[in-house]
Amino acid sequence: MTDQPTPRIDAAAIDADLWCLFDQYVHGDIDRRRFLERAAGFAAASGMTATALLAALSPDFARAQKVAATDARLATRFVEVDSPAGYGKLRAYVARPVQATTALPVVLVIHENRGLNPHIEDVTRRLALANFIAVAPDALFPLGGYPGDEDKARALFAQLDQAKTREDFVAASNWARQIDGGNGKLGAIGFCYGGGMVNFLATRVPELRAGAAFYGGPAPAGQAGHIKAELLLVFAENDERINAAWPAYEAALKSAGVKYDAHTWPGTQHGFNNDTTPRYNAAAAAEAWQRSLALFERTLRS
Repeated sequence: MTDQPTPRIDAAAIDADLWCLFDQYVHGDIDRRRFLERAAGFAAASGMTATALLAALSPDFARAQKVAATDARLATRFVEVDSPAGYGKLRAYVARPVQATTALPVVLVIHENRGLNPHIEDVTRRLALANFIAVAPDALFPLGGYPGDEDKARALFAQLDQAKTREDFVAASNWARQIDGGNGKLGAIGFCYGGGMVNFLATRVPELRAGAAFYGGPAPAGQAGHIKAELLLVFAENDERINAAWPAYEAALKSAGVKYDAHTWPGTQHGFNNDTTPRYNAAAAAEAWQRSLALFERTLRS
């Protein structure tokens, strides 16, 4: 007996209230049971069960993979890094082009609130193919790493001591700047939780030259004055939870004289860059990715 393929769903047909409900589920505000209960009406209207609807909304890593883990153009490995102020040790996935003839810029890749899942590993490889050394830490390493299941990963994530986790990312940043084959210039890109972590790192790692924060929370209040990096701030139009904090953060960045570029893509949902789910918006994701690469090219290669 073979597994049934994950059902497909037309993102344009998804009700705005269902997107809000799914966002609550993704960010741990409601559990799976509550989502299924509240999504039953949406599912019935689509001729699906609530379980099938959730499967259609959830990541399909294999279908979306763009760069295979065995791609001969890349060298990949896992490393462990000391983090004395954090959890003691952190683990990161490192990808780099094998044909590099000069020292390369280094970019930290920071995952969403499920740890280093296959999608973020794939994004790390995509960045390496753009001729960067990409380093992707896994916040869940102290709890055993990404468990292979998004629900379990979310549950584990809630158990992290975020003060220690933030220090792990600071340690990862400092290690990445000195990586063999790197040019000593560091950037960071992050998504959702990772976008917020990019904003945080910009306040704690003065050597960070550039940060691309995709729909992430702002830097800690009162800390914008510590930011030296140039920032690209990526927003989805339909993302009230994140967008509500932007006016105050923008005012703080302006007051501190931080160089930044902020863009909101019309018609998009939180997570629109993630091509493993129906929230993916190909046109917006492509433009945001190219803006990110342009930022890193300009700030990290010179």
